[in-house]
Amino acid sequence: MTEISASAAGTIALGDLTVNRMGFGAMRITGEGIWGEPRDPEAARRVLRRALELDVNFIDTADAYGPEVSERLIAETLRPYPSRLVIATKGGLLRDGPGRWRPDGRPSHLRAALEGSLRRLGLDRIDVYQFHRPDPRVPFEESLGELVRLRDDGKIRHIGLSNVDEAQLRRALDMTRIVSVQNRFSLSDRSSDGELALCEERGLAFLPWNPLDVGRLARLGGPLDGAAAEHGATPGQIALAWLLARSSAMLPIPGTATVAHLEENVAAAAIRLSPREVELLAAA
Repeated sequence: MTEISASAAGTIALGDLTVNRMGFGAMRITGEGIWGEPRDPEAARRVLRRALELDVNFIDTADAYGPEVSERLIAETLRPYPSRLVIATKGGLLRDGPGRWRPDGRPSHLRAALEGSLRRLGLDRIDVYQFHRPDPRVPFEESLGELVRLRDDGKIRHIGLSNVDEAQLRRALDMTRIVSVQNRFSLSDRSSDGELALCEERGLAFLPWNPLDVGRLARLGGPLDGAAAEHGATPGQIALAWLLARSSAMLPIPGTATVAHLEENVAAAAIRLSPREVELLAAA
């Protein structure tokens, strides 16, 4: 059996950092509804440890996952961190219960959120700190400006954005250096094509969240099932391989709560789709 490694996807730059182009999203190591403790904390820790064994060196999390649970589990499990591991986290969302999310882009909240993430992760500086979602009640430039100040304070190495539209991304790029954008994107949801194109143009990494979109993926059939059969892979693996082939700016961060699914996802890094397969899947 071919050894599974995230390095099979190649690498991508995040400012002055370089990571393998298959990451891990740590949202699902929390409880149901991304709320509270996981049902099996040791299973969550096994997933995190196995991710590093598979050469995953980019982990994406957020203070809102749990809330606070994902960051704490990462620190409890992986510290002292390997030198090549990049942990990206996010701030700017409040949680009122399972499955409930509320934006808070006030500068005071973002500063407090960043301090909390530093404390839970046991870090002096966050490698990539992402504004989780623009707050319609707070001018976008005020929120982003606070992250610039925190970077100037030495508490953030690089700034990323999440859930932004193309206009917001352009405004951010006019203000400061951005290294990544995390928007919803998958084989069945390409509503962020414009943001992806701008990332390609400006040399930013694009982190597709919900990269599998399992519900809609199951209904695609046709070329997806054909490609899966041709490569001896699952439809989910083909969906991840398609993202990697779709753009060199892509840094998928599939999440899971099981080691078996983690290994399946990371194995997709080695699948090479033909240009014709990429075209057929895009048209599905």
